[in-house]
Amino acid sequence: MRQTNVLNANPTSPNHALQRTAPCVTTPASAAAFPPTMQVPRRPPQSLSLRSLDGKTRRPMLLDTIHGIIDRRILLNYHIEPDALQQVLPPGFRPKLFRGKGIGGVCMIRFRELRPRKIPAWLGLRSENAAHRIAVEWEQDDGTREGVFIPRRDTNSTLNKVLGGRVFPGIFDKGSFVSDEAGDEIALTIRRKDGSKEAHFKGRVGHALPDTSLFDTVEQAASFFSLGATGYSATREEGHYHGMELRSLDWSIDPMEIEDAHTSFFSDRIRFPEGSVELDCALVMRGIEHEWHSRPDLYYNPRKEHLSTRRPTV
Repeated sequence: MRQTNVLNANPTSPNHALQRTAPCVTTPASAAAFPPTMQVPRRPPQSLSLRSLDGKTRRPMLLDTIHGIIDRRILLNYHIEPDALQQVLPPGFRPKLFRGKGIGGVCMIRFRELRPRKIPAWLGLRSENAAHRIAVEWEQDDGTREGVFIPRRDTNSTLNKVLGGRVFPGIFDKGSFVSDEAGDEIALTIRRKDGSKEAHFKGRVGHALPDTSLFDTVEQAASFFSLGATGYSATREEGHYHGMELRSLDWSIDPMEIEDAHTSFFSDRIRFPEGSVELDCALVMRGIEHEWHSRPDLYYNPRKEHLSTRRPTV
């Protein structure tokens, strides 16, 4: 039976998909299975008032107490000319390249049972969210780091909209999400508050990546995206970025055959000139247990031209 999940809004139409064989990736939650950035040892929950080593009080942070289930996560990916991608990144970040191209896209994710530890699952929250992501590298105090920069976040949750950037990282735009899901078929449309379409995806679970993808196998794509578990996004203060890590406790990922895909961000020809962006692939994860973890705030130091966990002195 077809399940239609209406969280405000409207769907759309069809397009393409060519194939290259590669199996579904199912990765156990073990140290051998995950790259180092997904292996950060468990830390005790950080409480509401934190002090850093430099003695400055940090913002209230509930993030390290939150866990739940990723009900469905679609990663819609594009490969992009590095020069064009660099223009939309703030100072200090640079595109992480794969075979000479930058990688960007949209993570469309539905959470359920989202709650602080020790709270029963039935009291957990459910929400639809989307994050435009760009794979990046940056120089930090102690060397080169990698993750994703997030220029835009959307949510259907009023709680996320109100608390984002205050109690937990990330400033959210409130939008409406309509999903239509039946078995292996998924359609999802995200609309802004003014009714304009922010993103749309329609596809089905497949067995291979498209021939147009830069990645040879699903495993190779999964390895690349697993290193983007740490995301940074702008705050209301220029040159100051909030960080968060989405840590998946088990990992199962499948390729998707794309029928139709659109995002207003990556289709903007002012940001990205004609021919600088091409659709790469789509991947889906479902029923994944996860935790949220805060990462240190970053500040851009214009004198040293790098990012630091220490706020630069004037």
